[in-house]
Amino acid sequence: MLQTSALARTETPFDQGRERFLSAYRWMLLARIFEEKLGNLYRGGKIIGGVFLGRGQEALSAALGVSLRKGDIFAPLIRDTAGRFAFGENPLDAARTYLGSRLGPMRGRDGNVHRGRPREGLYVMISHLGAMISTVTGALLARRFKGVTDVVGATCIGDGGTSTGSFHEGLNMAAVEKLPLVVVVANNQYAYSTPTSRQFACADLIDRAAGYGVHGHKLDGTDPQACLDVVGEAVALARAGEGPQLVIADLLRLTGHGEHDDAQYVDHALKISPIGRDCLEVAREQMLAAGWTTPAELESLREQAVAEVETACSTAMREPLPDPNLEDWCALSTQSLAEGNQ
Repeated sequence: MLQTSALARTETPFDQGRERFLSAYRWMLLARIFEEKLGNLYRGGKIIGGVFLGRGQEALSAALGVSLRKGDIFAPLIRDTAGRFAFGENPLDAARTYLGSRLGPMRGRDGNVHRGRPREGLYVMISHLGAMISTVTGALLARRFKGVTDVVGATCIGDGGTSTGSFHEGLNMAAVEKLPLVVVVANNQYAYSTPTSRQFACADLIDRAAGYGVHGHKLDGTDPQACLDVVGEAVALARAGEGPQLVIADLLRLTGHGEHDDAQYVDHALKISPIGRDCLEVAREQMLAAGWTTPAELESLREQAVAEVETACSTAMREPLPDPNLEDWCALSTQSLAEGNQ
């Protein structure tokens, strides 16, 4: 029973589906606008380091973020801004990291893609090439040793990352230990510029699930409703003790590998095929068709997101950068030891 006004009423599946979808869409939209701003700042010379956008992957990322809850572990990758926001990252934290502010969670001391708040379950990306699977697997095993239950650990990876040793080692261990791990694979057709036909020989990445002895899920990553349904089911199964879940989402990265890359290698036939759909456009079509919103409401959501992004970025740009001569560079986790505390 949820309190929605002065009177309480029971939420119907339709109501729940609408609110969940709208929540995911807000994070998708906020991520898209935030990343468009990052692209502009990068081209204007305001960002040091690479900028890697998740255009076309927002639905998949947001679906994972909204399916997790407080106390879970989330290890996002370079294209998971939507999932990060849905899991609780503040856009100001993201802006501070990209712009080098010493007031951000990484205190301006790390590359702009390595950001997070580990104590809150938002892990900092080490590498997008499978390393986070082992990291989350280890964290889940540690929680088991401590008697902590009802926790799900999730991470994302690209199709290229599934060809690495880290992917095998982490997923194999999670499968043997039957840990509540969810691995979401964005099969975006290219490992940087290498097509999938040159990186794995199996007919489909979903075939690997059986080989590891884990539950496999396949979906259209351009379909926001499918993302919510399938990813939500995978998280629920992991939480219920059904062991690791491998989710394979077919989609197309609608941008280069990074803002430095023009993506001329992408097959034009893919761009005009169903796999090349823009998930934000699909989301808008689905909501309007269901009568869940109106064009005016969608425009209002966009204006709110633009205002939030502009505020976050303008704030971060006014903040101080770290001074290498004055900064205390000890790790956050060892700061108490450096200060003589036990």
